[in-house]
Amino acid sequence: MDYAGFVRHGRERWAEFETRLQTARSGRALTHEQLEALAVGYRQVLHDHALAAARYPGTAIAERLRALAVSGTHWLSERRARRSFSPLQFYGDAFPRAVRAHAPLLGGAVALFLSAALFGLLLAVVEPSVGMRLLGPRAIAGLREGRLWTDSLVSVVPPSITSSAIATNNMSVALTAWAGGALAGLGALWVLLWNGLFLGIVFGTVFHYGMADRLGEFVAAHGPLELTLIVVSAAGGLGLGRALVAPDDRPRRVALADAGDKAGVLLLGCLPFFLLLGVVEAFLSPSPSLSVPFKAALGACLLAAFLAIAFQRPQGEQRPR
Repeated sequence: MDYAGFVRHGRERWAEFETRLQTARSGRALTHEQLEALAVGYRQVLHDHALAAARYPGTAIAERLRALAVSGTHWLSERRARRSFSPLQFYGDAFPRAVRAHAPLLGGAVALFLSAALFGLLLAVVEPSVGMRLLGPRAIAGLREGRLWTDSLVSVVPPSITSSAIATNNMSVALTAWAGGALAGLGALWVLLWNGLFLGIVFGTVFHYGMADRLGEFVAAHGPLELTLIVVSAAGGLGLGRALVAPDDRPRRVALADAGDKAGVLLLGCLPFFLLLGVVEAFLSPSPSLSVPFKAALGACLLAAFLAIAFQRPQGEQRPR
């Protein structure tokens, strides 16, 4: 190819890369598609620069391509050097992107959890002895006397200690669901099915003793968000399992690394909410001075706030026209 043909063939893509690079250097958040196009353009510029330097050294196009290659390299280097954790950027972009990437798995996780909960509820209603064996004789004795085991959160253990214990326990469940993805997703499935079954059996058992309303009052403030966080964490584990079992057309190592990054973002985004719920469950949920409508409204607000963050439009994403 002669010099004129080289310039004519590449002029448009060089200008396009320069425009994309200027947009990126302006600080505006880029979508995944824009970053991918910029990366492709950068590789093409490097290729054309090497060709121009070898065949047409000292020409204006060779100098322009050298400047574009240097500018692109500087932008990539500066971006890596400045990369740091920003809560606003994380919850405004990375976390909702990870949630959207797991949307089909989230739907499946919700269906599995609800199915297990319904089965557990029916099982406990039909066969109350199942709940008795699960909860233990002490809890059952309390139910027969009109007491829930949750009453001890107010009368026995200081709330500050209880809050830490609750948060730690909930985080361990989420971590188990997430890490269980490494077992081909079986660990995440176990967490979903067991927690759903356990919830259903517990409610079926307290219903048998006429105390379902008391338990509902206790979980109203923290339960909706707590269960949602467990399901979201399990969806991350299912994503890991899917990448391990069915990596599509990518190498399994690449698919697993990508799924691990996204699942890690899901887990990291959920953990602070567990800390908040530990406080709510220890201080507010068992409090007899707070009304049921207040607890229900608090639970709804916490869930709505999380869903608004999780399903917001990521920063830099174009709205459909």
